[in-house]
Amino acid sequence: MNFKILKSSLAEPLSLLASVAESRQSIPILSNIYIKAENEEITLIATDLEIELSFNVKCKDIKENGETTVSARKIFDLTRSLSEDTALEFSLKDNQLIVTALKFNGEFAILPIQDFPVVEIEKFDFDPDFLRKKYREERDKRLRQDGNDQYQEVKGEFSYFVEDPYIDEEIEREAFKEDVEVVIIGGGFGGMLAGARLREAGIDDFKIIEKGGDFGGTWYWNRYPGASCDIESYIYFPLLEETGFVPKQKYTNAPETLEYCKVICEKFKLYDNACMQTEVTSTDWDEESLRWTVKTNKGDEFKARYVVHSNGPLNRPKLPAIKGINDYKGHTFHTSRWDYAYTGGSSHGDLSNLKDKKVAIIGTGATAVQCVPHLGASAEKLYVFQRTPSSIDVRNNQPTDPNWISTQPKGWHDERRKNFETLLTGGMVKEDLVSDGWTEAFRLLFGNLRNKAPSKLQMASWAVSGIFSPKMYKSGFKAYMTEKVTDAMDLRNAMQMADFQKMEKVRARADEVVEDKDTAESLKPYYNQFCKRPCFHDEYLKTFNNPNVELVDTDGKGLEEITAEGIVFEGKLYEVDCIIFATGFEVGTDYSRRAGYQIHGTDGLTVSKKWENGLATFHGMHSRGFPNSFFFGPAQSGFTATYTYSLDEQSIHLAHILKTAKDKGAKRIEASQEAEEKWIQTIIEKARLTAEFQENCTPGYYNNEGKVNQTPQNNTYGGGPIEFFSLMEKWRAKGNLEGLELS
Repeated sequence: MNFKILKSSLAEPLSLLASVAESRQSIPILSNIYIKAENEEITLIATDLEIELSFNVKCKDIKENGETTVSARKIFDLTRSLSEDTALEFSLKDNQLIVTALKFNGEFAILPIQDFPVVEIEKFDFDPDFLRKKYREERDKRLRQDGNDQYQEVKGEFSYFVEDPYIDEEIEREAFKEDVEVVIIGGGFGGMLAGARLREAGIDDFKIIEKGGDFGGTWYWNRYPGASCDIESYIYFPLLEETGFVPKQKYTNAPETLEYCKVICEKFKLYDNACMQTEVTSTDWDEESLRWTVKTNKGDEFKARYVVHSNGPLNRPKLPAIKGINDYKGHTFHTSRWDYAYTGGSSHGDLSNLKDKKVAIIGTGATAVQCVPHLGASAEKLYVFQRTPSSIDVRNNQPTDPNWISTQPKGWHDERRKNFETLLTGGMVKEDLVSDGWTEAFRLLFGNLRNKAPSKLQMASWAVSGIFSPKMYKSGFKAYMTEKVTDAMDLRNAMQMADFQKMEKVRARADEVVEDKDTAESLKPYYNQFCKRPCFHDEYLKTFNNPNVELVDTDGKGLEEITAEGIVFEGKLYEVDCIIFATGFEVGTDYSRRAGYQIHGTDGLTVSKKWENGLATFHGMHSRGFPNSFFFGPAQSGFTATYTYSLDEQSIHLAHILKTAKDKGAKRIEASQEAEEKWIQTIIEKARLTAEFQENCTPGYYNNEGKVNQTPQNNTYGGGPIEFFSLMEKWRAKGNLEGLELS
C-alpha cells in the first residue's frame, strides 16, 4: 500500500474514528482503524462492536493498492499537530505503517487485518461498476449540443398540429370589453382550482380564458387511445371531499378525468366565468390605472386588476426538427390532437380504420406507452421509433371499493396527498396509504437508508467532537451533523445501490415479457429510475410480441430523415401511411413562446427579457416588474408528482393574498427586490441537492435535455414539496404578506 493525501482530507474522519475506537487492551484490535486504498479512494473504518463508523475519502495519488490496521489514537495525534495543507504519505514495509510528512518519518505497528471485525459488505446480484459505466455510456451517446433546439416550434406550415379537433363548431360571439377583478389564463386544473379557491374566498369577479372548447387543460387535449393517469386518482383528483366524487378505479382514464373537470366546474359555477375557444394574444400593465389589459384573438379587451398565468408546463406540442419533416405526403398528427376521424375508435381503443394502414409512431415516452398497445392491436403494421426506452413497471389497476371513500374521516384526502408526497421525498410515515409502484420505489430507496442510520451514541460522539472542529463553527451545527450522517451512511452510494436494485427488476421484466431477446434488450432503460418519469403499464411490453409490431431502436441517435414516403433510419426507408408524433411538449423554451403571448410589465419590461438569463421570482409566483401578476407552475416552487396537489396549494396561496390585499385596501402587489433576490438564492442553494443527480441522467425534459447547470435558478424548490407547502403555510399565517410591497 502506498498513497499520498492532504492532512485536511483526513483530519475530521480521523477525529471521529478515534472517538469510536476502543483503547482497552482486552481487545487490542478495537483500538485500531482499518485503512484501505483502492480505486482512487481511501476507506477508513473504526468499530467498538456496537458502533461502526466508516468514511470514504477521495484520493487520486494512490501508487499501490492495499489495506492495513493501525492505532487510531497514534494516527490522530500525528495529524492533529500538522497544518491543513501538509501532504502525508502512507506506505507499508516490514509489518510497519510508515507515515511521512515534511521532515517527520514515523513507523507504527500494525495488527493482522483478518482480526479487524469489519461488518460484511453487502452482496448484490448485479455489478455496480458495470451499471455505472453503462449508464454513463447511454447518457453520453444521447447528449446533443442543440439541446431544446433539436425541436421545432409548431407554427406556420405546422400550425395544423395545434388546431382543435374536438370542437363541433367554432363559437361566434361579440367581443368582450369589460373590467374584471381577475383574469385567469388557462382552463386546466390550475385555472379551475384558482377559480374554485377564489370563489371560496368570496372573490367572484373573474374570467377564465381557455384556448380549448372546454375545461380540462392537458386532459382536454390528450385524448389519445389509452390515455390515463399514472398517479392514483384518489390523490390526483383535487377537491374530492368538496365534490363528493368517487373515481371508478385506482388509476383514472382520460374520459373520467374530463367528466370530473365538469363536476368541479359545475360545483363552483365556473362556466359562468368562462371564455372558451379563446386565446390570449397579449397582456400589458398600465401603471396609471393599476390594471392589466388582456387582449385575445376574439377581439376581447379585459381591464383586469390581477392576472393569473396558469398556462401549464406541458401545453404546447413540439416536433422533432428532422430533415424533410415537411416533405412527407401521408397523414400526420400529434398525440395531443388525436385524429379519430382518421384512425376510428375512441379513447378506449378499437382503431378500426387502421386495419389496412402502416403506421409509425415517433417517441416512446409516457404517451406512447399508453397508446402503442391500441395501435398494435389495430394497425396492419406498426413501427415504434425509439430513442430512449421508458421504465415500464407494473400498473395493476383496480376498481374502487364503493364503500371505501364514504367511510373515510374528514380530511382524508389532504392526508393521503401528504402521505404520498412525503414518501416520495424520503420522509417518515406510519403507513403507506397509496402503496403503488411510486411508493414502492421510494420505500426501497429510503428504507434501505434508514437501516444504515447511525445510533444515538454515534451521533452524540460526533456532537462532542464537533466542539473541536472549526468546520462546525463555520457551517453551523445542523449542517455539520447532516454532513456527518451523510458520510457515515455513505448516503449517495446507498441510494444508488437501491436504485440499481429497483431498475434491475424493471429491466428483468422486459426479459420476462418480450419474446424476442434483441427487442427485450432494446427496451431496457439504463438510467436511474427518476431520471425520466416512470411508466406503469401491463400491456406495453406485451405488444412487441405481436407479429405486426416492430421496434426500431435508434440507440439514442434519433432519426435521419423523413421523405415523401416515410421515415429513414440507417439508410432504410420505412414506408408508412401515417406518422404519429408522440414527442411531448415544450419545456425549457422561452416562457412567452410556450404561453403563446407576451407579457409587458412596468416600463414595457417583458417576461422574456427579464428571464432571459434565468428565472427571477418570489415563491415561484411573483416576479418584480410584473405587479398584480401571478404565475402558476413548478419553476421555483414545490414540484409534486401529483401535479394537481401543487396547483391546489398555489390556488390556496393566491386566494389568501388577494383576500388579504382586499382587506388591507391594497390595489397594487409586487415582490420586493430583496425578497426576490433572497428567494433566487434559496432556489440555487436547494438546487444543489439534485443537480448532481440530474447531471448524470440521460437527456430529457426533466434535466433540460442534459444542460442542467446552465441556469440553476430555473429549478424547483430543492427541499421537496411538503417542505415548500409548509413554508408557504407559515408565511400565510404571519398575515402581513412579508416580501410583497402593497400600495
